[in-house]
Amino acid sequence: MSEATMEDVARLAGVGVATVDRVINQRARVRPQTAQKVLAAAEQLGFRRTGLIRHRIEQQAAPRLGILLQRHSTYFYRELGLALELAAAGRAKLLIDYLEVLTPQHVAARLHSMARDVDAIAVVAADHPQISQAVDTLAARGMPVYALVSDLSAEGCAGYVGLDNRKVGRTAAWAISRLAPRPGKVGLILGSHRYLCQEQCEISFRAYLREYAPQFQVLETLPSLEDVNLAQQATLELLDRHPDLAGIYVAGGGIEGVLEALREQRPAGLVTVCHDLTDITRPALGEELLSMVLSHPLDWMSARLVDTMLAALQGRPARSREQAILPCMVHTPANI
Repeated sequence: MSEATMEDVARLAGVGVATVDRVINQRARVRPQTAQKVLAAAEQLGFRRTGLIRHRIEQQAAPRLGILLQRHSTYFYRELGLALELAAAGRAKLLIDYLEVLTPQHVAARLHSMARDVDAIAVVAADHPQISQAVDTLAARGMPVYALVSDLSAEGCAGYVGLDNRKVGRTAAWAISRLAPRPGKVGLILGSHRYLCQEQCEISFRAYLREYAPQFQVLETLPSLEDVNLAQQATLELLDRHPDLAGIYVAGGGIEGVLEALREQRPAGLVTVCHDLTDITRPALGEELLSMVLSHPLDWMSARLVDTMLAALQGRPARSREQAILPCMVHTPANI
């Protein structure tokens, strides 16, 4: 008896040869019911690649989670990507894309592109109408899209996993008002107000000092656009213009530039607070260039995100919009 061919499997399964090829080589996704027909036909005929077909079906059965993070060159996002891979291991197939271009048009295009290959998406993005439109369009098609790290205002956003940024900003203000040797001016450096997390940190930071420490004057916010050189220039400008500067709160990217400026000037008594313990901020705490670092709990956040996305795909009862609000971790020179 001659060996069974792909044509034989296709004929018995009632599908085209191209469908059998897609199951074997994963050239495109095949409906689970169709794939099972191909497997049953292959087993009945003793097709030599039956084991591979079974393996491919098992691979496709795993939920596919897509994650859109920002620049891979940023330590925080590299570490977050690793934590997400560990959280998803053995539970889901993870597709992580690091975005080097952060324009709304590019992020929206990547959302649509990724949606073709996954069952649910989480994204770190600025809050912009084009991104909201992409999220709403995907939600209308049944694709859950979650905001990670920074919330989104899109009506179709399935949920948010990240910190309570109101508490983060107030904690930064508390630290500066309590640790500064004397009242004075306070600098505030943001990446962009388009990120709701940074906007919320700024609002709550200002509100706390206005209510509890009005003797501190918060200066006009300086944007860094997540750029190291701009952050360095902004810090040098603060130090040069305000000899009575009591503190700096860095609520966005560019901390490397801030630290370069502080190493250059070495201001005495300045309280500096930033976000996320990394290979850049940890030694700066040890040098006491930084007074406090407020961090995302990466392992916890990653586990909560994967749990939330899988629960949605498995059809578990859920609120209209999932919220997984995590407490920040507080690091000082005394506890690193």
